[in-house]
Amino acid sequence: MAGPPLMSWQRRGGPAMTKVLVAYGSRRGSTREIAEWVARVLVEEGMDADVRDAAEVREVGDYDAVVLGGAIYFGRWHRHTRALVRRCARQLAERPVWLFSSGPLQTIGDRDAPPPDAAERARRRLGAMENVVFGGCLRADARGFPAATMARTAAGDFRDPERVRAWARDIAYDLKASI
Repeated sequence: MAGPPLMSWQRRGGPAMTKVLVAYGSRRGSTREIAEWVARVLVEEGMDADVRDAAEVREVGDYDAVVLGGAIYFGRWHRHTRALVRRCARQLAERPVWLFSSGPLQTIGDRDAPPPDAAERARRRLGAMENVVFGGCLRADARGFPAATMARTAAGDFRDPERVRAWARDIAYDLKASI
């Protein structure tokens, strides 16, 4: 893997610790924050979790499992997330993978928003365990087109941290059950 992780929460423990990569594609940072929430829960559950920008990940062979997320922009999954799937498809298909997307600027429940087409294709291609969609976040002070224009009418944080944490606990449960 090239370079150190952007952020790493590592719990020192026994030799059987499950190592999980939580990779994300994000422009404005809210999808990165979701990845960090997931990693914190995995560490609390006894895993070793690294959080990395999908653009920086060149291979995933050092990990037992991968959680891969991308922001949704105009119905499309973040380009760095899509590129990571293409770049590491073979390795990803050899280990448990969970996918998430963030971006609808509305409060959503478990089944309210379909994943972007690229995320659904990745789920099928990789045999991913799950493919979920979380609400997104657009700050009122967003800059650039079209974010600034959208922020005038749709600004808000529609993420549900407890829903994200519950999903991460389910991942930890699945990983523990497979050991």
